[in-house]
Amino acid sequence: MTDIRTDDAAPADRTPTTTGTAMTGTAAGSADDILAIATEQVLGRGVGLTREQVLAVLSLPDERLPELLDLAHKVRMRWCGPEVEVEGIISLKTGGCPEDCHFCSQSGLFESPVRSAWIDIPALVEAAKQTAKTGATEFCIVAAVRGPDERLMSQVAAAVEAIRAEVDIQVACSLGMLTQDQVDALVEMGVHRYNHNLETARSHFPNVVSTHTWEERFDTLRMVRDAGMEVCCGGILGMGETREQRAEFAAELAELCPDEVPMNFLNPRPGTPFGDLEVMPATEALACVGAFRLALPRTILRFAGGREITLGDLGAQQGILGGINAVIVGNYLTTLGRPAEEDLDLLVDLQMPIKALNDTM
Repeated sequence: MTDIRTDDAAPADRTPTTTGTAMTGTAAGSADDILAIATEQVLGRGVGLTREQVLAVLSLPDERLPELLDLAHKVRMRWCGPEVEVEGIISLKTGGCPEDCHFCSQSGLFESPVRSAWIDIPALVEAAKQTAKTGATEFCIVAAVRGPDERLMSQVAAAVEAIRAEVDIQVACSLGMLTQDQVDALVEMGVHRYNHNLETARSHFPNVVSTHTWEERFDTLRMVRDAGMEVCCGGILGMGETREQRAEFAAELAELCPDEVPMNFLNPRPGTPFGDLEVMPATEALACVGAFRLALPRTILRFAGGREITLGDLGAQQGILGGINAVIVGNYLTTLGRPAEEDLDLLVDLQMPIKALNDTM
């Protein structure tokens, strides 16, 4: 889910960090046998890989990518099962955000084509109905804000009530950083999952956002988890981070123990500071899918934004057979996704059943 959005960091800049070709080189001491280690540790015992082990996986040569994805698929099947969770998302409030997330065209600080707009309650209910018709069990209401004000919380409360009255679907939210009172209010509304992405490794975060900190985001996630809501937290790959920072990010997510991790790949947006970055190579993206599955063996790992331009149709299939067990269907917040029918047909072809609503309760 996209926004399911340092102390030791280098100064922020907007120059992409060189990552090299995915799956090349070695990591000291373990690269040659890391998949054998992962087979025993993750597949056999359900214990996720450490930061150093994830780095070793990401450092494997390209020719071992099929072996990695095959192992990741086996891990997913053993510890999560064959079901795929389907979700739709919609933006209640688009554009005009005061934050400077360098990847996001909804920031009011950048010269992007996205302008501020609100969707009314009937339109949200209709969107939830259409999402449910795809077989989806999740419908996420998203707002482009630093955090919700009183008006937005009132809109969300009315939307959740209206959707729950007419649509048999779980309602999730992504509303930025929260106070404890706002967390409690969302629980009272019946919101069962909250998305707030950490976006990237802690050490790389200042290169991506300067108007708030990684720790502020983590504080919201801690409150959400402590309140009993499910935690959805992931990020975007391909924002100039190093291979080491990708391993760092996977380990940080594993420490958080989120219920769901959305995997986004940067789709450079015109007018944003990251608008000129190159699209992540497909081999690197697929290596990250496999590595994150080995770090998070029991977590819902969801294909989210950017997979269409990064992976294409074949890559989507490889990802679902390489550790992914959830997808966002339809469009994203400001970019186009694959038609829902294409993803649903792919799941049928791969004999991957859609998770039923009663399995999410």
